Amino acid sequence: GDFAAVHARKDLDAALATADYVVIAVPLTDETRGLMGAAQFAAMKSSARIINVARGTILDEAALVEALRAGQIAGAALDVTTSEPLAENSPLWAMPEVIISPHMSGDFFGHYAALASMFMENFRRFHAGQPLLNVVDKSSGFVLSTDDQ
Repeated sequence: GDFAAVHARKDLDAALATADYVVIAVPLTDETRGLMGAAQFAAMKSSARIINVARGTILDEAALVEALRAGQIAGAALDVTTSEPLAENSPLWAMPEVIISPHMSGDFFGHYAALASMFMENFRRFHAGQPLLNVVDKSSGFVLSTDDQ
């Protein structure tokens, strides 16, 4: 679909100042680890909400808690957290403006059929000597899930 605007990384804080919702859906790399912290929450509108469906360490949870307590932002929806499961004593559990889901935003009706279809297409391409679809460029700094603590 069409986007009203696309912003470069260097313009993040200016873009945050105008957003009603901020959806984090980036890969975990050295550049994105800690991408959202106190300065970014301070740049957001007090009515804004943040949604993280990426990796927990992209967002500074302590800074998020403080931003919510201070009223800097209105709410958060977290499908991922720094440690999973989220610690029982995390203040996020007690915050009514926070929704926490168990790291399953990618699980949708038809998910397994879509994965099987993608696998079969890549299997066909591999045997035909054609380029594979959805290949991760390992040289671009992606971090394995087990490394994101």
